[in-house]
Amino acid sequence: MPVVEVSAGRVHYTERGEGPPVVLLHGLLMNHTVWDQVLGKLPGGFRYVLPDLPLGAHPEPLRADADLTMRGLNQLVAEFLAALDLRDVTLVHSDWGGGLFLTAYGLDERVARLIVLPCEAFGNFPPGLPGKTAVLACAVPGGITLALRQLRVPWLRSTPVMFGWMARRRLDDDLVRGWTEPGLRDKRIQRDLLAYARSHRSKAEFVANTEALRDFPGEALILWSSAGKVMPREHGRRLAELIPKARLVEIDDAYVLSMLDRPEAVAAAMSAFLTGAVVEPG
Repeated sequence: MPVVEVSAGRVHYTERGEGPPVVLLHGLLMNHTVWDQVLGKLPGGFRYVLPDLPLGAHPEPLRADADLTMRGLNQLVAEFLAALDLRDVTLVHSDWGGGLFLTAYGLDERVARLIVLPCEAFGNFPPGLPGKTAVLACAVPGGITLALRQLRVPWLRSTPVMFGWMARRRLDDDLVRGWTEPGLRDKRIQRDLLAYARSHRSKAEFVANTEALRDFPGEALILWSSAGKVMPREHGRRLAELIPKARLVEIDDAYVLSMLDRPEAVAAAMSAFLTGAVVEPG
């Protein structure tokens, strides 16, 4: 994987294609492979860039003194875009909603458009049972190691407190093994995750930072799921109403990880948005 250097350390990423940049982010205890089923279905003529964020499944630890607070992670995303000299970016969000705060922090100058899949927003931090389980695992000594090992057990992984409410379809064992391997191999990967998870959090600040998107000037596709209990359905509508140039498309029969539940529908909606075609609900 290619690597870029930012102030927090080395960020690994994958990319394919040439053209206007589309940067796809991922969530906690995941990496770029969450997009594998969608990537090949997206249109040509774009440069797709997928960084591995330091959220517990990244291949290399960052510097021990890296700022991995919410603001620090937003700075990392902004520095990543700058390091690759990406401009007029379409930024794609999923699960981890912190990247939505680039506008609140004044760091969105390279972002032209947004695609927002179900993710943390408004006061939904931590989100639902999986979010609360992650907070507990980060608070208990050895909790992250235990959680990573439990994620490798299919029936445990499918419970609501883990990934059962994140995806309607059974997650592939090899996919999850790839997500859990870095943290089990290197405790410094867990250190990075804990630095983020244990940093100061204020729901009032999260709400204010989400609502700062009313100042985002570009177009946005809110590609929300109509089912699920982790990211409320109403948050998709609220985001679409908040961002001046946003439109809402709902994906049926999908939970948070709609790119795994309904990859064809997600790819079709994203493709239509990227190419300017009419976006139909799915």
